[in-house]
Order: sequence, then C-alpha cells, then structure tokens
Amino acid sequence: MQFKHPEFLYFFALLIIPVLVHLFQLQRFVKVPFTNVAFLKKLVLETRKSSRIKKWLILATRLLLLSAIILAFSQPYLSNNSLEEKQHTFIYLDNSLSTNAKGEKGNLLQIASQELIESISDNSNFSLLSNTSFHQNISSSELKNILLKTENEAVKAPFSEILLKIYNQNKILNTTLSKNILISDFQNAYDNDFTNVNHSLSLIQLQPEQKNNLSIDSVFVNENTSSNFNVNVVIKNQGDSKENIPIAIFNNQKLISKQTFSIEKDNNKTVSFSIQKTTVFLGKLEITYSDTFSFDNSFYFTLNSQEKTNVLAIGNTNDFLSKIYTKDEFNFTNSNLQNTNYNSIEQQQLIILNELEKIPQSLISTLTDFSKKGGQLVVIPNPKSDINSYNLFLKNVSAGKILPLKKDTLKITNINFKHPLFKNVFDKKVSNFQYPTTQSYYPTSFTNSSNLISFENNEKFIKQVNLPNSKLFWIASSLNKLNSNFTNSPLVVPVFYNIGQQSLQLSKLYYTVDELNTIEVKSQLGKDDILSIQNSETSFIPLQQNNQNKITLTTKEQPFKNGFYHILHQKDTLKTIAFNYPKEESSLQYLDIKLLVNKNKNIEISSSVKETLQEINKKNKVRWLWKLFLSLAIVSLLLEILILKYFKV
Repeated sequence: MQFKHPEFLYFFALLIIPVLVHLFQLQRFVKVPFTNVAFLKKLVLETRKSSRIKKWLILATRLLLLSAIILAFSQPYLSNNSLEEKQHTFIYLDNSLSTNAKGEKGNLLQIASQELIESISDNSNFSLLSNTSFHQNISSSELKNILLKTENEAVKAPFSEILLKIYNQNKILNTTLSKNILISDFQNAYDNDFTNVNHSLSLIQLQPEQKNNLSIDSVFVNENTSSNFNVNVVIKNQGDSKENIPIAIFNNQKLISKQTFSIEKDNNKTVSFSIQKTTVFLGKLEITYSDTFSFDNSFYFTLNSQEKTNVLAIGNTNDFLSKIYTKDEFNFTNSNLQNTNYNSIEQQQLIILNELEKIPQSLISTLTDFSKKGGQLVVIPNPKSDINSYNLFLKNVSAGKILPLKKDTLKITNINFKHPLFKNVFDKKVSNFQYPTTQSYYPTSFTNSSNLISFENNEKFIKQVNLPNSKLFWIASSLNKLNSNFTNSPLVVPVFYNIGQQSLQLSKLYYTVDELNTIEVKSQLGKDDILSIQNSETSFIPLQQNNQNKITLTTKEQPFKNGFYHILHQKDTLKTIAFNYPKEESSLQYLDIKLLVNKNKNIEISSSVKETLQEINKKNKVRWLWKLFLSLAIVSLLLEILILKYFKV
C-alpha cells in the first residue's frame, strides 16, 4: 500500500491522547449502606468488571475511528508504481501509404487510430511518432486530437531511426515507467532492423485482408514513327493471375486510349500505347481493379519535346559533333573564333573549344564568367596549342595546368565503367574492342578531377575536372584524323552525347515523392526572382540555384502527393512535371514479427492495439483506498454509539 499524502501519518502520534484519557480516568464509587454485605461485595465486583470491558471497547472504537480518518486523509492506494512517477507511453504509428489497405475491421490506419483513442489512459503522458511528425510529452486529450487528424502520407521512416528516437526519448525521461509501442504493417522490414533493441518494445502488426495487388511499376517511351511514339507501361502483379484488366491512358483529363490485359501469377507485363506526338503530353495511366492498394493504380508522366540543350562549338569544323548533337535533341551551333558572337555564349549550356591554337583574353574572360554561372566546358587542344594561353584559361576557371606536348603513338585502352557519365551505357565491361590511337597528347596537372578514359600507359585521355560551379571535360589529344582515329571509335558517341545531356538535365518522364530529385529549367531570372512549384491543391518554393541559363531545383520534403505540378515564374508556367508514389509502398512483403521474440527478450508482440493498451492500463491502474477507510471510520462511530447505548453496566 502506498500513500499520496504520507505526511498525514504523523497524526498517529495523537492516538496517545485517548489512550491516556482512558487509562487515567478514575471512577469514584459512593458508599451505600446495605444489609446483605455478601451480595453487595458480589455486585460491586461484577459492576467494576463490566465497566472496565466497556471502557476498553469504547477505547478500541475511538482508536479505530481516528486511525481510519488519518488513513483516509493520507489517501492510500494500491499500484505497481509510485504515484509520483508519471507513466509515459511512446507510440510509433505507421501512416505510410501501405497502411491505407483494408483489414478485417476496416482501414488499417483508421482502425488503429480509433482503438488508440478509445483505449489510452488519461493518467499518462505520451509521445507520438509518425512518418511525418513527432509530438513529445503530450497529454491524452492532445494525443486524441492529433490522431483524429492523422492521414496516410507518402513517407516511410526507417526502423533504425524510429528505434533511435525511442532510445533518445527514454534517455531524456530517465524513467522505468516508459512503454514503447510500434504499430505498423512492417512492410519491407528485416530482422536486422531490430538487432540492437535495448529497451522494451511492443510490436503490433497491422495486416491487410487481401494478398493480391496490381501496380504500375514504371513507364518508358520510344519512338514508333515520325508522328507517333509508344508509351510502354510495366505492370507488376503480386498474387494470383488476372485476366481482362482495364487500363486507360489520358492526356491531362482527356481519354486517349483504353485496352485490357491479362497477367500471370507473380509476374510483370508490359502494355504499350501508340500516341500521336505533341509538344507537351501530360500522361495519366489508370488501372481499374480492386486490390490491396489503390494508390498504385494511377501513374503520372510528362513529355516535353520542346526542351533542347544549347551547344556551341568554337574552333575547327568537325562533322562528328554535328552528327552527335542532332536537331531533335540539341540546338547545335559551330563557329570559328573570328565569327563567334560573344553575346550568344551566355545562352548556351555547353561550350566546346575545338582545337583552338590560342585562346584570346576576351574569350578567357567570357568563358570564366560562363563557368562561374554553371556552364559546362569541353576543351579539345590543338597540336600547336599556345600552352601559355591555355594555362591562363585553366587557371582562371580553377582547373590546373597542362604540360608541353608529348609525341608518342598510344592506344586508348582503359575505360572507367563506374564513372557517372557511362551509367547505363555498357551492359558489361568491354575489353576486346578495337582500340583507337593518338599520335600525341598533352599531359596535365589537374586538381579535383576524375578519369573517364586512359591510354595504355595509364596517362589520362579524357578527364572530368570539377570546377567550383560547373564541370570541365579535358581531351588530352587533338581529335583531327591526322592525329587520332578516336572519332571513328564507338566511344565517341556516348562520351560527347552524355556530356551534352548532362549539361542540361532534361525533364524526366516522372519523379518520385519522398526522394531527392534534381530538376533543371532553361530560364534566366532576375537577382531576386524565385521559382515555385504548385498544383491546384498546394504550392511550395523548392531549393534552387541560378546557373548559366538554367535554374537547378531540388525537391525532397515536398510534394506529398502524386500528380502533375507546374514550375512557375511569377504567373508563367515554365515546365510541367509529374510525381508518383514510391513503388516500394506497393510491396506485399512483410516481416514475420513472431521470429523477433525468440531473438530478443525485450520484444513482445500483440495482434490488437486495444488489448495492448488495456494490458498497460491494467498494470498501471491505481486502486484508491480512502473511501474504504472513510467507511471504516463511520462503522467505528456507529459501534461506539451502539456500545454506549446498549452495553449495560
């Protein structure tokens, strides 16, 4: 038994007062003459004995009365914990998209929230963690209000982060009365996520009723004819085979085409639509099918065919550049040094210095400014290059320097397959192709550079130099046919094409919510101008960097929902992009939490939110006893009255 006000127990010392009163209270007997002395002695003896018993009974009832009153005021209670130690419950509620599925009782997230609202104790403090918010040390009423507003979001927190927050929270509270509850479907979770659990955890798994799901996994586009292109839709099936499933494609809100498809058990299938080419196509795909998840039955993508990268080549005229930078993807211009319009340089995304013998000071200044604003550079030297002018240029852009020309016939043999420029270029490492050669090359001394292609003697043939705000690609050798046959090699196309593509990252078909996305927009803004991203429901300002004729936008925290979004400068729409939910949320792979119990003694599992909270409330329930002692005081008083009234001496 514990007491809320134990200081009242000191009043037990006052019980000595009625004891002393009863012990020292003397009864004076009056002498009365009586003829029968023997009878008188017997009567006196019986009277004194009865009187003493009555006194002790009255003393006992009064002591019981006072003791019961003192105990009632000290407010005794029965509980497993001290009343001063406030119970704290840490709750992680998984509100990712996968918990929007239907379970036995209804929507998984809604039922879990409702059972929490109905079962939480008013005598506890709570911390509620979801994938989008963290509320620390809140009351039960605050928790209920938050739960009523909790919705599914396209964000998933790793369990390692969740357990770390639980650990830090318990460390701050420094109490043993902390209960930790994880409510999730444990989608795409693994045993090793729970290897370092050093505090008690109650795991409650939300389980969807259905075990079948169709989802649109991805979309890719290729040309069909000069006037049409194919939209290829990759469908993923989890579960039994399905037949005659309707799928439709829309351009914005307009239905373009519709068809049906069948798909085998646990398999993928590609469905194709032939679509007429337009300048901008806002594509939306929809599957009509009721399964575990509904959010992955829609898919958004955009085609912006008007976007092209501006490429300017200054110097010698080489046919290979015009063949690589074609009109359908690039705005390519070739100009000799004398006819170069310096005002057009700031309109470019990529400038190629093609075998200039000397770089004049005026061009050096212009290119330095171009580089500082984020413009990409490719430098192809001339066998008769003026090293001093080249080194002055390289110094101004913070690249390094070149050394005098070396005449040596070398094969170009080594490719850095891991370099980002060659991503998705090679299916496998190639080592037996016909090696191109050069007759001479310029050794270099560059800082902050990476190698793309090397000679057989390990000297670098093509280098990427990371400048403060852009990149410079250095070709160590002249590429004219008298010096090198590299332009006849199959390597020349992916190298120069990818350099051109990376100079302006054209819009992807779609981006993914809750991922780090980089979006580039061809535009020039004023010093204080900013771009915003918005749709009919929301608007936000992304992280942005103003570079040479382009603005680089970075998104991560927003947007929250899939759909079309417009990139705006004031009220002008510069580009429309599409966002989709992470495809990992469509998985039907769940962790078997029963396996965790045997591996970690701190983990216990439950199948019901209500049962778990009821068990916690039962363990922490406080049984107040003051009413019992107050009743005992009243009974004592009644006993004393009865003794005084009916106990005859």
